[in-house]
Amino acid sequence: MTKPRIHILALGGTIATRPDASGVMQMGLGADDLVAAVPLLETVAEISAETVSRVGSHSLTFDQLHALAAKIRGLEVDGVVVTQGTDSLEETSFLLDLLLDLQVPVVVTAAMRNPSLTSPDGPGNLLAAVRVASNPWVRAHANALGVVVAMLDEVYAAADVLKVHPTRINGFASTQTGPLAALVEDRVVPMSLPVRDAMVAARKRLGAAGSGKAQSVALLWTSIDESGRMIEAMVAAPDKLGYRGAVIAAMGGGHTPEHSTDVLLRLSAAMPTVVSPRAGGGPLLHKTYGGPSSEIGLRKAGLIWGGRLHPLKARALLETCLRAGLDRAAVNEVFEGWN
Repeated sequence: MTKPRIHILALGGTIATRPDASGVMQMGLGADDLVAAVPLLETVAEISAETVSRVGSHSLTFDQLHALAAKIRGLEVDGVVVTQGTDSLEETSFLLDLLLDLQVPVVVTAAMRNPSLTSPDGPGNLLAAVRVASNPWVRAHANALGVVVAMLDEVYAAADVLKVHPTRINGFASTQTGPLAALVEDRVVPMSLPVRDAMVAARKRLGAAGSGKAQSVALLWTSIDESGRMIEAMVAAPDKLGYRGAVIAAMGGGHTPEHSTDVLLRLSAAMPTVVSPRAGGGPLLHKTYGGPSSEIGLRKAGLIWGGRLHPLKARALLETCLRAGLDRAAVNEVFEGWN
């Protein structure tokens, strides 16, 4: 039987670090090094590998990810595995899912333990990702699954996966939906398909988003007794401090401090402003609580409702909308799918 052709794109991250002379971990390993560390890969697929960058995922940019998506679209393979750092994996996988509409699997993976530690998880995660990308069920449902994340023998939808711990080996989960599949022995065991109506609709609206210019989007977390002075500074500045949109990580089901509501409404009048749950996922409320800083008041005032999207993913979606030149009404329509 012919083995599937899987192309590995390496971006850097913990999975690609090695110790320097002082023992501190530094970026340095490339795609060939990662492949060489996992001899079993050649029993699963016909592997090709390419080093795209050697940076931590905390330093990636939207422009780099748009370029990566373009590179993936140009590949003629049966599946793609992207290795990167864990710091921004929940954002990068979601953005790739927005930008890619393919009939082949795209699997993102990483490592929580660097190669100098006992039982580093990078080689196992890479093998798992290649197994996922090569799996017949995954390949048959590639478009329905979209971009997925493989970590610690579980497979997650890009729209739902979150980094839930900064250092633990089981640092990733989909708290709202659970995994799509699990890896057992050398098998991929399917569990579910994700609900992707919102993603499909967003892609249709966005069109060739990569052709636009990068847009700055602020991410503002609400908390008890927050004064709103940062928002005041943004609204007062002639150029809005360079920002063209904002995401508000709101309390509860979609609430903000009442004393800062006025400045928040002025921010919304100045730029598209999305409300997303600081709890990490929704769905947000629509019509339960009254008052100017409640979900009823904020929605009535014109703030865009982020629904179940984590603030980090909402920011990636808003930047993509603005980059594509969508007006406020179109942006609202895109986000409405996640409500």
